[in-house]
Amino acid sequence: MARVVRINVAPVKSLGLVHPDEIDLGERGLVGNRRFWLVDENRCLVNNKRNGPLVRIRPLWDEQTRELTLTFPDGTRVAGVVELAAQPFEVEMYGYPLASRRVIGPWEEAISAYAGERLTLLWAEEGAPDRLHAGTVTLVSRESLKRLAAETGEDDLDGRRFRMLFEIEGVDPHEEDDWQGTQVRVGDATIAVHGDVGRCAVTTHDPDTGIPTVDTLKALARYRREGRKEPLPFGVYGSVVVPGRVRVGDDVEPLQERLIATSLY
Repeated sequence: MARVVRINVAPVKSLGLVHPDEIDLGERGLVGNRRFWLVDENRCLVNNKRNGPLVRIRPLWDEQTRELTLTFPDGTRVAGVVELAAQPFEVEMYGYPLASRRVIGPWEEAISAYAGERLTLLWAEEGAPDRLHAGTVTLVSRESLKRLAAETGEDDLDGRRFRMLFEIEGVDPHEEDDWQGTQVRVGDATIAVHGDVGRCAVTTHDPDTGIPTVDTLKALARYRREGRKEPLPFGVYGSVVVPGRVRVGDDVEPLQERLIATSLY
C-alpha cells in the first residue's frame, strides 16, 4: 500500500516550504496554502524562475490568528498580524483574474529589499495554486523521484524541488500518471486527479538555495517529453472531492483499482 511520506505547504507562493505532520483538506484544498503571492511593478507574478533564492526566506503562517513570520537568511525576522487593504487589487495570474488584496505591514518592504526590486505582497482570497481550483492538490512519488535522479546521474533528488503538496511512496515509478481521470483516497480525503504537471526551470534549483544544480528539464525531455496534459510531466494535480484529514504515514489508495476488483464478483 502506498503512503504519504511528506507534506509540503507554501504559505507564501515562491518562498520556502513548511512541512506539517497533518493537514485538513477542504473542498478548495488546504486553506492557507499559497495564501500569499508576489507581483512586480507591472503586476506580473514573481516566482522562483525569476528569483530562485526567494526560497531561502522561511515563512510561518497561522490561518486562525493571521500571524505571519518571515525569517531571512541572515536571521532577520519580520512578524506581525496581517491586515489587508480595503480595496481589491486588480491582478491576473497566468491570464486569469485572481481575487486578491494588498497586505499592509512590514513584510513587503523586507521581501523587496531581499529581492532587489520593488514587489507587492498580496493576499489571495482563495489561495493561488498554479491551476486554480483544478490544481489545489498535487502529488508525486518517491519512486518517480528516484527514476528521474537516475536519468540525471544523481543518487537522489529532493522532492522539495517540485513543490508538490504530497510526496508518497510504495508505487512503481510514475504510477501516479495512471491515476489521471480517476479518484484517489489520501488519508481521510478523496481527490480527483485531473492531469500531469508540466515542469519549468524551478525544478533545476536546489530547494535550500534556489540556485540551479541539476538539469531536470534535460532529463525529462529525454525520457518524458510529452505528458497526457502538459509537456515535461512530473507528478499530477487534482482537486478535493471528499474533504478530510491527511497525516504523514496515511495510506494512499487509487480507487479505480478497487472498483475494477469488485466488479469481478
